[in-house]
Amino acid sequence: MRTEKGQPGYVKARKQKYLLGAVVEFAIVIAIFVTGYIQTGSRLNLLTVVAVVGCLPAAKMLVEFITMAPYESIEEAKYQELEEKAPLILKAYDMIITSSQKIMPLDAVVVSGHIVCGYASNPKTDETALARHIKDILKDNHYDKMTVKIFHDYTAFLARAEGMNNMAEVEQKESLRREKKIRKIILNISM
Repeated sequence: MRTEKGQPGYVKARKQKYLLGAVVEFAIVIAIFVTGYIQTGSRLNLLTVVAVVGCLPAAKMLVEFITMAPYESIEEAKYQELEEKAPLILKAYDMIITSSQKIMPLDAVVVSGHIVCGYASNPKTDETALARHIKDILKDNHYDKMTVKIFHDYTAFLARAEGMNNMAEVEQKESLRREKKIRKIILNISM
């Protein structure tokens, strides 16, 4: 089963894919180089050129893996708890938000109405910078007057998500299409 962007376990699945891809591609490059060397007895042959050019996609895969390596997927227990406590609101998991200055991991985000709340377990994530970046991106996409809050404290995030879920029970769900667009924009700025 393929894990899509925004689902729990996405970061872990991508890291595995990139690592496996880099290993396989470098193995193919080595095999091509060795084949050319064995056939001609010299490294100066056409297969060496093919091997060198083959290093480009292999190196790209390795760079992708190295970029994602320090980050983890959301813990299964936290994912299950959030699904239980806030079943009515739109959620996304396992994001690595990129801006021009920083790479900021975000474990979970919930969207309801004009409110976006996120949970970042990584202490290196700057809450205010990430919230400001998401708000600016949403504003650039014509979603003005959005409230964006990022939490390092899981308990506070869960309480906010529960409150948003309670408000969603009372309100009519005519804004689901709008919330899905907001979620898609946030996923687009994620690796």
